[in-house]
Amino acid sequence: MNNKNKTNLQNTPARESAGDAAFFTDPIDPKAEARAMAAEAITHVLLWISEDGTLEQRGLRASVVLRQVRPDLIGGMTLEEIGGLAGCTRQTIHKLVDDFRQSMGLASWCGPNGSRNCSR
Repeated sequence: MNNKNKTNLQNTPARESAGDAAFFTDPIDPKAEARAMAAEAITHVLLWISEDGTLEQRGLRASVVLRQVRPDLIGGMTLEEIGGLAGCTRQTIHKLVDDFRQSMGLASWCGPNGSRNCSR
């Protein structure tokens, strides 16, 4: 996984404008903080999609994101169907999904507490 495009999710513009002394005296505008956090999350997802070089690879990554976030936007396609259209093996697609989930700080599918029994 390419880490060159990662953003610092702790320092939002709203937080940077509030110094240590202002922490207790100046409240942070919740709408501004929410917008900044949403923009950072969207940026993080878009950077993950753009990590691969070709248009086809980026399209596959975008399809994986849509499958994880809003499967209804791609007609409820399964990961296997996405992989079949992209010419990828099931293992390749599942590794890509796992990479996305780890990159976003989500629980991995594989592992002792995962919802699937994955062998590596």
